[in-house]
Amino acid sequence: MKVIVDNKIPFIKEAIEQIANEVVYLPGSDFTPAMVQDADALIIRTRTHCNRELLEGSKVKFIATATIGFDHIDTEYCRKAGITWKNAPGCNSASVAQYLQSSLILLQQLKGVKLSEATIGIIGVGNVGSKIAKVAQEFGMRVLLNDLPREDKEGEKDFCALQTLAEECDILTFHVPLYKEGKYKTFHLADNAFFQSLRRKPVIINTSRGEVIETNALLEALATGIISDAIIDVWENEPNINLTLLNKVFLGTPHIAGYSADGKANATRMSLDALCRHFNLQADYRIIPPEPEQAQLTTSSMEEAYLKMYDPRRDSEALKAHPELFEKLRGDYPLRREKNAYTILCP
Repeated sequence: MKVIVDNKIPFIKEAIEQIANEVVYLPGSDFTPAMVQDADALIIRTRTHCNRELLEGSKVKFIATATIGFDHIDTEYCRKAGITWKNAPGCNSASVAQYLQSSLILLQQLKGVKLSEATIGIIGVGNVGSKIAKVAQEFGMRVLLNDLPREDKEGEKDFCALQTLAEECDILTFHVPLYKEGKYKTFHLADNAFFQSLRRKPVIINTSRGEVIETNALLEALATGIISDAIIDVWENEPNINLTLLNKVFLGTPHIAGYSADGKANATRMSLDALCRHFNLQADYRIIPPEPEQAQLTTSSMEEAYLKMYDPRRDSEALKAHPELFEKLRGDYPLRREKNAYTILCP
């Protein structure tokens, strides 16, 4: 079996080579029709667009994307072509929650946001949004939830209309998939009309998909004071992001909110498990990320401990200094572990 693997997927080499007798590693942008023609399976990230142009006439029967999102896969074409695809839902939800946790601490420390007195609106309450709600509750925040698909299935009891969030929230954070059309369309969900509906000059946070927020509308909202600040991890037109926006936001990072080593290991494991299930293969592999350099943290507070584990200012400063290195900053991302990797000594 021949498998082509994105060469930036971590912790995969030893495991995949137990499963497939031929493995080719490529940059995500180098998957071409000629390269995939005789492959049985692809394991990709968001930079590889799996569509008719890439796949037609190939032997590919299975695609795993080591990501939550799958808008880079033409699912309708795959259905018609008999190609099975799998994503990794929830793989990096704890990593994104870590990113939000540290970002909220920085908003309190540096921007004067009193979290215990603030209302946060979570737009999209799936694997990630549910964890963000728990983080916010631990800070004593009032939490409002908006998730139209879940509301349609579960009823209105636990959810609020987007307009309610626009009127009552001090922080708005987006955790929705990208749907370009249909009843649950999220493309440019935050457009000029959305920003005009805001009442409390909130902080805007986006770690979902760049296209969920209309860039020019966000810039206008920042310029006119409709919003007080923004934390942006995902951008329209990545990697060619809007530099004016980058320099205006409080934190601007290169699409790495979900890039903890734990989240990456989960995604790799889920992709390989799906590959083995599809081809009825058995393999004995373990995927465990490396230990952090300093696994024992002695701190004066839990907030200090969380920032020692992960401080998004590092990623923001790196991107603002060298925005032309967007892809490199993503592809060569340093080791980042989640809370379970640490022993915390805090009085």
